Amino acid sequence: MKIAKSKVRLSRALGIALTPKAARLMERRPYGPGQHGRARKKTSDYQVRLREKQRLRAQYHISETQLRLALARAAKSRARTGEALLADLERRLDVLVLRAGFARTIYQARQAVSHGHVMVNGRRVDRPSYRVAPGEVIEIAERSKSKPPFVIAATGEHAARVPPYLEVDTANLRARLTRVPRRAEIPVICDEQLVVEFYTR
Repeated sequence: MKIAKSKVRLSRALGIALTPKAARLMERRPYGPGQHGRARKKTSDYQVRLREKQRLRAQYHISETQLRLALARAAKSRARTGEALLADLERRLDVLVLRAGFARTIYQARQAVSHGHVMVNGRRVDRPSYRVAPGEVIEIAERSKSKPPFVIAATGEHAARVPPYLEVDTANLRARLTRVPRRAEIPVICDEQLVVEFYTR
């Protein structure tokens, strides 16, 4: 996924902190970027739905195509489409690496997976989009545990808010998805119904 704007600038434009650095800056500047950042802007219904879609894509760091595919899968489920969409995205391997506290940001989690540092049920998986099934175990590869980012992760520095659908052994950098996530447990700032409406209206 190519993002032309810096992560801080994108965070300010979307009104959500995508990185710890962005969170610190947004505390000091809680308004959009640019000279007109503080100005009140009129927004249409379309712009509101577009913004929610952009927010969702940015938080999961996924492409437009990946979001459309996830939405198509969600539409076939028996659950509400918006909730099924978030549950589907939340089961991505890179997302669960982040939620387990094995990475500091979604960008670092994506890199950890794509560089072959993550295993699922004892097998190396280098696809960030891999969907983890309930019961599967995620673990940082043994040879990678001595690398500085994972040494820090093993101290629990990034594991302050582990969601209830994950069982995590922080010291050993191992986690298990116990069940499909519920919407109220998913730490994503988004009105998923507006995202669904963006594609269906």
